[in-house]
Amino acid sequence: MATFLDFEKPIAELEARVAELRETASAGEINIEAEIGRLEEKADRLLRETYARLSPWQKTQVARHPERPHFKDYVGALIEDFVPLGGDRNFGDDQAIIGGLGRLGGRKIVLIGHEKGDDTASRLKHNFGMARPEGYRKAIRLMELADKFALPIVTLVDTPGAFPGVQAEERGQAEAIARSTEQCLKLGVPLVAAVVGEGGSGGAIAIAAANRVLMLEHAVYSVISPEGCASILWRTAEKAADAAEAMRITASDLQQLGVVDRIVPEPVGGAHRQPGEAIETLGSAVAEALDELSGLSREALRADRRGKYLAVA
Repeated sequence: MATFLDFEKPIAELEARVAELRETASAGEINIEAEIGRLEEKADRLLRETYARLSPWQKTQVARHPERPHFKDYVGALIEDFVPLGGDRNFGDDQAIIGGLGRLGGRKIVLIGHEKGDDTASRLKHNFGMARPEGYRKAIRLMELADKFALPIVTLVDTPGAFPGVQAEERGQAEAIARSTEQCLKLGVPLVAAVVGEGGSGGAIAIAAANRVLMLEHAVYSVISPEGCASILWRTAEKAADAAEAMRITASDLQQLGVVDRIVPEPVGGAHRQPGEAIETLGSAVAEALDELSGLSREALRADRRGKYLAVA
């Protein structure tokens, strides 16, 4: 069964009614195709109207939707000959960040991204996309590999933030995030990042300090979650919707601020309704960004990246 968000309840009711009528029609007792068509049209119109005026908090809910495409879905649909590379050569292999070699439209790339998982077992395995230090050190190792062999890098960002546990802090979480961000900035190869769901704090920017930052239409990107911000400012997470509004975390806000270079449109109703279409659209946008950067020298790529983030700062 499809998962509906709180603000989608009127849509869910209409679609449930359509499903009931179709079941009745399949019995062949009466012809109700006209009524079904009318309700489908009404549901489609309501879906379009709802998603055309989503609030920042509603976009946050969409960005977190459990059926939204994840890293493995993008790999399966876009990347040929993907060879995963694991481990940080220091402590272990963190499964919240996955990376490896592959081909995007025939172009050899290194792909790195967060994986949240899509059921209880996989979410626990991937720690809900919250990486530990060894995850960022793995990302650094893969970026160094790409730089050595002149391979462009694509990163897919989807994390509520880096893992805040005691063990992660003991193993140097802050230092690992800083080193990963530094590695992004000093690369001599093209780096294209795409925020495909949540972009949370340093856990996101550690692999997203890129030449080109793309963002799906209903993704969010911020220094802290709305709930975290509300807990600090109002001492209650119940003010999360107010915090989301104030923080300017949506794709359109971030494009205006110069943080995001391009907004990638999603299918009506979000990427979770038509994941194949959403994945294909993002793949085309990433390929276009790589084409734009392909002719730049190592020095020009570094200057472009540093200039971009100095201007934001």
